[in-house]
Amino acid sequence: MKKYIVSIAITILLVNGCTSNHFEQDKKEIIAVMDSQAKCWSNGDIDGFMDGYWKSDSLRFLGRRGLTRGWQTTLNNYKKSYPDKKAMGILKFNHISFEAMNEKNMFVVGKWALEREKDTLSGYYSLLWGKIDGQWKVIFDHTN
Repeated sequence: MKKYIVSIAITILLVNGCTSNHFEQDKKEIIAVMDSQAKCWSNGDIDGFMDGYWKSDSLRFLGRRGLTRGWQTTLNNYKKSYPDKKAMGILKFNHISFEAMNEKNMFVVGKWALEREKDTLSGYYSLLWGKIDGQWKVIFDHTN
């Protein structure tokens, strides 16, 4: 019985260790995508910024104007709201929390800031990330 309990304890520790390492790797990958997005945005490259999103009609974006659906709609809305690099400014993300929902989904909450020549905009985001074809992509974006 003692050997059985020790075996179970070791298994639990190993599984938790692997899960923790997997979580840290996933977190690093998502941060890398967000860093790339911030760099693209700050360079006036909305198309590059959108590489971090799931290119699907099933993508959802919830903002101050309500819920929109689809990658193309999201791209069009960004281009309409931010017509040039000056309007886009410098984007910075501050990550608050990462919560693994399962092996293929991560929930990320944080703060964004958009530093522009005449003002600074800021707010919060909550992103649902999905691992699609081995790459992390935003599948639901709630930004305010």
